[in-house]
Amino acid sequence: MSSRGTIKVALVDDQPLVRMGLATLIDAEADLELAGEAGDGREALGMLRRTHPDVVLCDIRMPVRDGLELLADVTADPDLADVRVVMLTTFELDEYVFEALRHGASGFLLKDAEPGDLLDAIRVVADGGSLLAPSVTRTVIEHFGSRPATRPHPRLGDLTEREREILGWVATGRSNVEIADELVVSPDTVRTHVSRAMVKLGARDRAQLVVWAIESGLSY
Repeated sequence: MSSRGTIKVALVDDQPLVRMGLATLIDAEADLELAGEAGDGREALGMLRRTHPDVVLCDIRMPVRDGLELLADVTADPDLADVRVVMLTTFELDEYVFEALRHGASGFLLKDAEPGDLLDAIRVVADGGSLLAPSVTRTVIEHFGSRPATRPHPRLGDLTEREREILGWVATGRSNVEIADELVVSPDTVRTHVSRAMVKLGARDRAQLVVWAIESGLSY
């Protein structure tokens, strides 16, 4: 976040009307600032390097370079390590959802999300959180969670038994409060275990934890 406390947001979408609508929303918020816009992934990368936004709202399907390719460029660039990318999709089950999360997306939102939900998502991600629309989270878990473990995390053994258990609950899409209710512990206890698991595994955010838990066969 900038020194003024303003969240800088970049928009990447090949549809001018979509960008215009999002820009109007952002301009109306005192704590948000439009950092820049781009219509494809190639144009976007240069814009992101010039403006260094806090959050990028990025369409998946675009010409020249799509959202996945741009995401790979962002995560591979050390100068953009603090930039958080939220992918925008029209479909709850998008073939790229899991791949994007695996490659560092901080979350997913449907393009028809309520304006208030989208603005809240920007703030959550800028604050270091992750965001998955509930319907997208359920779809990811239902579609991929039933698969056998395919890529167990190499540092999974560093977790305590309790951390592994809570990581399995994280993979269900439940919040810390919901997990606490299931385990009859305090939300602060869950938060502590989640934070330790993120540090041990080197997770960028909660969304990446969900992916690694599913790939490691820890989801319930």
